[in-house]
Amino acid sequence: MTMTEHTFTVPDVSCEHCVNAIRSSVLKVDGVYTVDVDIESKAVKVSHDAVVNTGAMRQAIQDAGYEISVNNR
Repeated sequence: MTMTEHTFTVPDVSCEHCVNAIRSSVLKVDGVYTVDVDIESKAVKVSHDAVVNTGAMRQAIQDAGYEISVNNR
């Protein structure tokens, strides 16, 4: 499979609890390899199989309790 990356902007990321909640939720999506959450830039960078639907990753972030910036919809 081809690996690719997608970055989401999540404005409410502010602490390690946020980082851990988002990371653990997104890692449950089949085909996701790594999740890097940067508190300062509010960025969630996901490395995944090219066939993974970005909607599944978006839903995982929302299921963790966080909204994604409108620019990423």
